[in-house]
Amino acid sequence: MGTASGDDRGTTERVLTLLGLLQQRRIWTSPELADRLDVTPRTVRRDIERLRALGYQVHASQGVGGGYQLEPGWELPPLLLDDEEAIATVASLLTGAGGAVAGDAALRALTKLDRVLPTRLRNEVRALSGSVESFGGGRAPVAPEVLMTLARACRDEVEAGFDYPSGSEVRTRRVEPYRLVASERHWYLLAYDLDRDDWRSFRVDRMTGVSARSWRFRPRAAPDAAAYVQEGVASRVYSHQARFLVRASADTVRAQVPASAALVRARGSGVCEVLSGTENLDLVLMHVLVLGHEFEVLDPPELGRRCRVLADRLLSAGAAVPPEPRTEET
Repeated sequence: MGTASGDDRGTTERVLTLLGLLQQRRIWTSPELADRLDVTPRTVRRDIERLRALGYQVHASQGVGGGYQLEPGWELPPLLLDDEEAIATVASLLTGAGGAVAGDAALRALTKLDRVLPTRLRNEVRALSGSVESFGGGRAPVAPEVLMTLARACRDEVEAGFDYPSGSEVRTRRVEPYRLVASERHWYLLAYDLDRDDWRSFRVDRMTGVSARSWRFRPRAAPDAAAYVQEGVASRVYSHQARFLVRASADTVRAQVPASAALVRARGSGVCEVLSGTENLDLVLMHVLVLGHEFEVLDPPELGRRCRVLADRLLSAGAAVPPEPRTEET
């Protein structure tokens, strides 16, 4: 009985390996599969029948260019993923879960993936899903092992360390990691900087030498991760922070302005506040002007003065053009 059980396990492992091969490439010949699996073509045919019995649509074609091909069926059968593929899938699903499109479906897929994966991979999924927030759309690639190291540190509440550029130098940072945040362009880590005694956000693609330490910490009261990072990206890194009251709904303005360019907060029905950082007050003023909505400057005071200067300049530029004739009302 013990030998039979071992044979069964061997057959199962071989069939799963066969399924993985069929999912990797469009078509395989019987000799190619037999060579990969170290079995005879007859055993390959038997294993193909086992897959068909499980609901996989495996098509066999004859002649030159023929072979075995996994085709879509009426129902979606299970997929085989190795460890790296599973982690990459989780990262992609988290990206979708944080966006406006298919977010609920991505979260459901994450839940299913978490339920069926082996313990070692389920822990990786939970580390990511519990440590990532999002604003915006697609983002620059980051090494999966770096994301996983930071996600585990967030989950396990242990300190993290990494080297990070500061001006012309690269300095080692010690932090209490809180959340990973995905913007439309980059991954960020929101963490409490132990050397600066304050909350900071760090671009993950700029980190080197990332490691999780063994020292645990007690979580502090933290700001909203996505909002904090977005405000930093759109405003705090610039020398000027401009605030406007815009006569349009927050949803309308968010559709016009990239998330990395400005933070848009609803201020009632049909009114919103726009916060944007800039090195050039005239430039940010023109960006808000071309949105096409009525607005007023809230901060800083010099931005209001620039409005008058630019208004005079525009009036002067158009002085030589005769005004349009008025039409008489009937």
